[in-house]
Amino acid sequence: MSLIPRVVVAAPSSGAGKTTVAVGLMAALRQAGHVVAGFKVGPDYIDPGFHAVATGRPGRNLDPMLSGEERVEPLFAHGSEGADLAVVEGVMGLYDGALGTEGFSSTAHVAKLLKAPVVLVVDASAAGRSVGAVVQGFVAFDTEVRIVGVILNKVGSDRHETEVRAGIAPTGVPVLGVLRRDPRLTVPSRHLGLVPAAEQREQAEQAVEAAAELVHQGVDLEAFVTAARAATRHTATPWDPINELASLKAPSARSTGPGAPAEPAEPAEPGEPGEPGEPGQPGHPPRVRRPVVAVAGGPVFSFRYTETTELLTAAGAEVVTFDPLTDTLPEATSALYLGGGFPELHAEALSANTKLREQVAAEVAAGLPVIAECAGLLYLCRELDGHPMTGVLPATGRMTSRLTLGYRTAIAATSTDFFDEGRRVRGHEFHRTTVDLDADVPPAWHLPTGTEGVARPHVHASYLHLHWTATPEVAARLVKAARKR
Repeated sequence: MSLIPRVVVAAPSSGAGKTTVAVGLMAALRQAGHVVAGFKVGPDYIDPGFHAVATGRPGRNLDPMLSGEERVEPLFAHGSEGADLAVVEGVMGLYDGALGTEGFSSTAHVAKLLKAPVVLVVDASAAGRSVGAVVQGFVAFDTEVRIVGVILNKVGSDRHETEVRAGIAPTGVPVLGVLRRDPRLTVPSRHLGLVPAAEQREQAEQAVEAAAELVHQGVDLEAFVTAARAATRHTATPWDPINELASLKAPSARSTGPGAPAEPAEPAEPGEPGEPGEPGQPGHPPRVRRPVVAVAGGPVFSFRYTETTELLTAAGAEVVTFDPLTDTLPEATSALYLGGGFPELHAEALSANTKLREQVAAEVAAGLPVIAECAGLLYLCRELDGHPMTGVLPATGRMTSRLTLGYRTAIAATSTDFFDEGRRVRGHEFHRTTVDLDADVPPAWHLPTGTEGVARPHVHASYLHLHWTATPEVAARLVKAARKR
């Protein structure tokens, strides 16, 4: 398919207001009649939640480090199907990527992969004509990156605006908009960034509406759309979870990022006797019920990639989302996926759902397959900050003052239903908690700093977040384990 009109919204640094501008643009363009696809560069889970509020479509991530460079365009094409315009929100500063990689996985890297123009959001609150030097420097730093416009944020007055515009004029980069400060745009934050939209939906909707109003008032939307339509025209084959899993049946090799050696793919399971293959293929018996894979959701477990559930569905699962604060396991649950989130802020409420804690403990003891990432790891511990959890793992979790953040190259330390020992992956950690493990617990991963997580034959729990588009066999193997159960 031909890639739709698109713009990457970037900034010289974090804190310039690119989330406010990107979300405001998405919502304002939607209000103007466009079908907008929203994307976030990097492993961020929180911003895509606000993108979903603004666009009415799932928020998605584009991350060359976690998914591989070769999947960025296909994932973009997949996520933008049915839309007529895409807004891609950058991460950190435009040229900031993984440490020591000369900008790999940066906003600029993704912009070049998508052949997309860039609009630079500049915080002008503490500068005047000097903003022109900033813009000129970013234009000249990498001539393969096309900066086609500037949006000035936090401008104090008409006089201030005039001075900043005068500084930018010699660069030849047009000013597409000017935004003033607005207290309605303040969204609550905490130790890992903004409070997710899933936890404060009404407030998130109000913030998105305020951002859209500010953009309507201060940004030339027609000029922005013109910039998006000027993106290089070319085609890309959309990523497809069914085709991705089907390709596992053939011998192949997969890479999980720069420097990661290829690993043999796990063959996709055709299903147990009597189960059909993919829909629409002739010669298969009538469809029987798919195995239920329960996916934790709600305010606590809001960190997961959209493609995770798409892969599970394509692998043959019936994906059912439940809220561990209030629910029990869905009926006929045959496997469990516990993603990331903020259990440390809801430990008492999680603990109060005794029925679910006891149910999870009993089902896992009876062989329920489980993959747990970060928040899921903490939920499987005996306790979290003194509050009883499920007790599946011989470990305790607690909050600390230390932030653990960054990409990780990991090697599976123990074979499980989902990973073979020696499997190399790229993942990401993002937490301020730690887990104290009992002695002699089989670890999940070997990291450059040591071992991490807990692995049992049908349980894999760790702090590492993976983007399963780079490891689709994990979805196939989880569903295979669910079928067996």
